[in-house]
Amino acid sequence: MKIHIGLNTSSLSKAVAFYTHLFNEPPVKHKEDYAKFLPAGVPVNFTLNVHPDVTGNQVEHFGLQLPDADTLAYHKQRLQQEGFLAREEADTTCCYALQDKFWVTDPDGNEWEFFYTKADVETAARESDCCAF
Repeated sequence: MKIHIGLNTSSLSKAVAFYTHLFNEPPVKHKEDYAKFLPAGVPVNFTLNVHPDVTGNQVEHFGLQLPDADTLAYHKQRLQQEGFLAREEADTTCCYALQDKFWVTDPDGNEWEFFYTKADVETAARESDCCAF
């Protein structure tokens, strides 16, 4: 089973370039008004669909939970080299978990969180520390 995410974009070329870097591989299908990614190791069918009037986070955010700190560091380094790193958070409490994370933003303003959960905790985050508030 895979989750399917169909995301609207105002510029397919910019979005394809961004998501090629985000997923670290090109789309498996690329047409004039559509692109499809099936990233290795991620159970998702991710498509981009052209719509002229798209503005910023139409959803709260997207995220990729990573298995360990080394994997988080790998993705942070490769995306930072491409100029995509928006912000970083270390030892932050979010959603009742202690996490390290960083964020990138696609050309249409959608935020992506890459995170590693270090431990579960019993307290919720302060508003400024968490993506879910």
